[in-house]
Amino acid sequence: MEISVVVPVHNEADNVGPLIEEIQQALEGRFAFEMIFVDDGSTDDTASSLRALMERYPSLRVLNHQRGCGQSRAVHSGVVAARHAWIATLDGDGQNDPADIPRLAAAQQEADDEQLWMLAGFRHRRNDTGWRRFSSKFANAVRQAILHDETPDTGCGLKLFRRDRFLALPYFDHMHRFLPALVRMAGGRVISVKVNHRSRSHGTSKYGTLDRLLAGIVDLLGVVWLKRRYSRPVVSEVARG
Repeated sequence: MEISVVVPVHNEADNVGPLIEEIQQALEGRFAFEMIFVDDGSTDDTASSLRALMERYPSLRVLNHQRGCGQSRAVHSGVVAARHAWIATLDGDGQNDPADIPRLAAAQQEADDEQLWMLAGFRHRRNDTGWRRFSSKFANAVRQAILHDETPDTGCGLKLFRRDRFLALPYFDHMHRFLPALVRMAGGRVISVKVNHRSRSHGTSKYGTLDRLLAGIVDLLGVVWLKRRYSRPVVSEVARG
């Protein structure tokens, strides 16, 4: 398997170095891989840190957004630029463990299923505050009840998916929170794999509970509308003569 690791970052200057080293250690010698870090309009030293790290890591590529466009757009930019057929995504805060990428890859290869388009990380033991754990559990329960995506944790940034299938999905801001539902809507299969979740070592979260809740409600209604309007034709080409 050849893997492009796409990591969106915003003001994560202290986290990018350790995270890149961990990705390198997890994948080197096991996969053909590249790392694509997408700096989404950072205002700290993230950009300069990444430029310096490119000298040490030949597999590292860096994309810059001149202004912050959000996590979904950063992921999309990285996937468009990727060279490999399979994409692994990680959050840039270091809470996802790169050592879990081979676990997702092994689950994909064991399944041996062409319709398995996505493997989603499931943070079964969260290293977050009690309030964040509660709000995440509540949001996941509401989303599952409405979208029936059969995925216990869509908020986990650690995912492995097919590049071509991702790029065929309709794009919208915040789509990363609904990827399993979108993949299933398009006819693919999604499985969840238990992964490690770590506490944040540096920096602060870029999301507040209230703004995430309000955006999530609007986006959830949009995905419901999209599912009702989406159709999957069965196409066959007529042979000549």
